[in-house]
Amino acid sequence: MHLRMPSIDQGVQAFIWTLVFFLFMWLGALAVGFSGPTSFVVSLLLACGIFLLVRTRGGDYPRPR
Repeated sequence: MHLRMPSIDQGVQAFIWTLVFFLFMWLGALAVGFSGPTSFVVSLLLACGIFLLVRTRGGDYPRPR
């Protein structure tokens, strides 16, 4: 029996990518010396952009036959 990966909705995938990149950017900004609130707000804005990008352009659309 061949087990396949479960089908994950594109919105869930976009949220997971957003969460991972948000944490990466936020912790990275804190590591290089940005203040806490500034790094949080900038990372949050960039994460929203990543969410929209992955949500709109991140799909693997099947080719027409």
